[in-house]
Amino acid sequence: MAENSAPEATPAKKGKLKLIILVTLVVILAIALSVAGTLWFLGGGLPGMGDDAQAEDNMAVETFVPTAYLNIEKALVTTVQGEGRQRYAQAYVAFGATDPQALVAAKLHMPLIRSQLVMVLGSSSFAELQTPEGRQGLAESMLATVNQVLEQEGEPSVNQVLFKNFVVQ
Repeated sequence: MAENSAPEATPAKKGKLKLIILVTLVVILAIALSVAGTLWFLGGGLPGMGDDAQAEDNMAVETFVPTAYLNIEKALVTTVQGEGRQRYAQAYVAFGATDPQALVAAKLHMPLIRSQLVMVLGSSSFAELQTPEGRQGLAESMLATVNQVLEQEGEPSVNQVLFKNFVVQ
């Protein structure tokens, strides 16, 4: 009888092994489908199934272009309108642009740009230059003036006018 019970145990072990392998495969398949479904809904598609040209266009859009800067070495100094007194304003400025050609053009036309910036600074009032909002407005006016000069000369525009140092007294 011992011989008869041994052959019956082997098919039972094979049945359990098949069941364990089948359950493992079902669990792995469920996990894979869950991940694929998540990627589909959150990412708009599965990796490798999108249009390659569209992916290249997205890469081109996301390219980072750093800003380059041009420091104006000499300060802009002028008198400003005060409360019955003569007041002075001094500003060290820098230009920022993503197109390096704009900075080369600004350097080339610096005498005209400096002249126009001194006019803009001199037309400001002492009271408005003491507030952060007034200085921000001055920076925006200076940016418009610089870009107007560059546009007249047929050059690309700058993106920023930055104050490195600013004093009113």
